[in-house]
Amino acid sequence: LHLSAVKLAELHSDLKIQEKDELSWKKLKAEGLDEDGEKEAKLRRNLNVIMTKYGMNGKKDSQLVDTNYIKDGTESDPLDDPRLEKLWSKAKTSGKFSDEELDKLWREFKHHKEKIREYNILLETVSRTEDIHKNVINPSEENLVKEEILHNKHRELKEKLRSINQGFERLRKVSHQGYDTTSEFEEPRVIDLWDMAKSANFTEKELESFREELKHFEAKIEKHHHYQKQLEISHQKLKHVEETGDKDHLNRNKEKYAMLQEKTKELGYKVKKHLQDLSSRISQGLQHNEL
Repeated sequence: LHLSAVKLAELHSDLKIQEKDELSWKKLKAEGLDEDGEKEAKLRRNLNVIMTKYGMNGKKDSQLVDTNYIKDGTESDPLDDPRLEKLWSKAKTSGKFSDEELDKLWREFKHHKEKIREYNILLETVSRTEDIHKNVINPSEENLVKEEILHNKHRELKEKLRSINQGFERLRKVSHQGYDTTSEFEEPRVIDLWDMAKSANFTEKELESFREELKHFEAKIEKHHHYQKQLEISHQKLKHVEETGDKDHLNRNKEKYAMLQEKTKELGYKVKKHLQDLSSRISQGLQHNEL
């Protein structure tokens, strides 16, 4: 796969969450609690996202060629969107960003690309489901259930599209004006969650509590980023020491690399699980708005 040490750690975290979700689904299925197959469909969709994200779906254009996490402050993985490429190019040459801010902005661009990718996978899933539904001649109770599933998927598409549009407007604004020093949050995933939370059916007290939780979540993400960078640096050092042939030095570097790798995997899993939980709570709040 030609994945960097950081990407391998991220893949491990994603697969660990997928495995846990599949085990939970098997228990639900055994108890007859997924009759409409919606949870199974979501699991398949999530796996499809993982396969696409790490170039494991057999499509050459989706595979990640670059193996370095730090490369002039960014990864060279293309953004796959002319509008994003144009914004990023302007931001890089504007002189409005420090190296650290450019690194942070790149993470926002990459996050936006992932949102678009997930939206397209969901859109493809919905289209296939609609085609199957249209070919059914006799309406039945089962088909009514499938109509409800389609309705839920369309609502999810609507939420994702709204998030994509909001995210692009933010990228456009930041790319042209630079970062707002008074901004409450910096991490793109946290900014997305906060924007959605403000639109959800939360009381002032619930919203304030959510704000505090997001602050803790952002600190957790920053800690994860720190270990990701340390892991990649350790990986580069390990490759260099391997070339020198110093066994003692090599063993010490291997031990440090293994420790950083496990810590990065552990933090990655915790971040993604926490993100799932926060997103689920917001989705429930948004659904209440529609009722």
